Amino acid sequence: MTVPLQAEALDISFKLVPAIIVFLMMASFLVIGYVFKVADAEGMWVAGRGIGNIENGMAIGANWMSAASYLGLAGLVALSGFYGLAFIVGWTTGYFVLLIFLAAQMRRFGKYTAPDFVADRFNSPMARALAAFTTLLIAYVYSVGQARGMGLVAQYVFGLDIIPMIVVMMTITVGYLALSGMLGATKNMAVQYVILIVAFLAGVYVVGFTGGYSTVLPQIEYGALFSELSRQFSEPFIGGNGYYLWVATAFSLIFGTCGLPHVLVRFYTVKNERTARWSTVSGLFFIMLLYWAAPAMAAFGVDLFAAVNNLSPDAVYNGQQAMSGAEGDVIVVLAAQFADLPTWFVGLVAAGGMAAAIATTAGLFITASSAVAHDIYSELINPDATQRQQVLIGRATIVGIGALVTVTAFNPPALIGELVAYAFSLAGVVLFPMFFLGLWWENTNRQGALAGMTVGLLLWITSIINSVLPAYIGALGAAAGESGALIPIYAQYVPPIGAALVGTPLVFIVTIAVSLVTPEPPLETKKMVRQCHSPEPMGQQQTAEDIVSNSGGDAPADD
Repeated sequence: MTVPLQAEALDISFKLVPAIIVFLMMASFLVIGYVFKVADAEGMWVAGRGIGNIENGMAIGANWMSAASYLGLAGLVALSGFYGLAFIVGWTTGYFVLLIFLAAQMRRFGKYTAPDFVADRFNSPMARALAAFTTLLIAYVYSVGQARGMGLVAQYVFGLDIIPMIVVMMTITVGYLALSGMLGATKNMAVQYVILIVAFLAGVYVVGFTGGYSTVLPQIEYGALFSELSRQFSEPFIGGNGYYLWVATAFSLIFGTCGLPHVLVRFYTVKNERTARWSTVSGLFFIMLLYWAAPAMAAFGVDLFAAVNNLSPDAVYNGQQAMSGAEGDVIVVLAAQFADLPTWFVGLVAAGGMAAAIATTAGLFITASSAVAHDIYSELINPDATQRQQVLIGRATIVGIGALVTVTAFNPPALIGELVAYAFSLAGVVLFPMFFLGLWWENTNRQGALAGMTVGLLLWITSIINSVLPAYIGALGAAAGESGALIPIYAQYVPPIGAALVGTPLVFIVTIAVSLVTPEPPLETKKMVRQCHSPEPMGQQQTAEDIVSNSGGDAPADD
């Protein structure tokens, strides 16, 4: 059995007060899940379409700021310095694209799931199946990083091996999700956002102040540390993280953000397109609070790591005592520990990381369950399925994918932030072009969508086989040799973490070209696209399809 990575510098022991904090937090999630438990598909997948602006903004923030943001983002900056900024730029800029081009339009189209949109827009069960498969794949890859983050934090708090900690935390998460569905998950996300942002900002301010790094604005004051840190922080594109990889990573994260099903589905939970737009603005503000502070925490953590281990700045990255990947993943907690803060306070910072991981896992598992129960079972296998059957299938999916993610997280193939970036790359290559073209070019048709999605999936899967699997499959590893990739030049220009830089434009070209040489979509479909851009407001339960069906032959929004 492969021994999972351990964060050697982490003080792994049972801590009473942090354990009580984590216990109360997990118990509150279960109680909220029980109070808001659902029994119908509307509540299970879209929370009854009644979530308000601020609450949805907080849910977007919690849904978005996963273990990758809370733990992994600072870890990536700590381990790779300037390259880590690609993650901050990518994960933030994507929301501006969402706000301008997709949020309100997606809400006006008005479906349950991302595959629902793809299927109805392109009139194709096969497109639904491809989108559902992609949704499941994204949920799986993305969630492995979250499960890993939960295990690391629980290991620190309870002092046990990481494997049983991953199992326990994932069991609790799956339990409340299977009970509550999207409605309870949304209520919990709002609570989880408050916990994670208070814990993270408290950590940054207290570590900065007690360490003598900062006073009132650590988000800016940490810049004074640059001269004392390694060149990783002050010189861009050094080592193996060149200019192309930086651009490819940022590009994939920007457009991957716009293709993530668990992000898009948040716009289906609100009552109208105006609320969808404002909840995006609220969400971006809530996300900014953490992202602005993450580089400061990374810089404090690296400097404290060097001081505690008596290392030179460059020795933090090279040599026997260099920071390991597991230590980078928990640099937020390590910084608080190295600053000699009280154990209960370090535990609070750790609990915030757990809340972040659980909130994102909730969103991912709900979209995965809806992809199976609604898009595959109800729409493709059993069109006569009752709501009770759909909810049961959805709950079974949550349990099944939870088990698979748990086992994979025992020894994940990459750092938390990198795992999440793989999922973004997949979303940017396969789903974003379908959402964008589907909403903004009415002549995009079924044949074009199928061709584009197939090319995108093949490109991403071959990138993973080429660059990631050789480290896990002996035969592939032997074929790859020292380069670590089966085809080095393919790994260089289509890296798994930045495959969208090549893949997304290619999928756009293929989709448009095939659509141009094949029959145009039906007129009713074109009318639905126009309705998504109409200035006329729509009712809470209305969809573009409803408006078109009741228009009596008049083309809506032709003006």
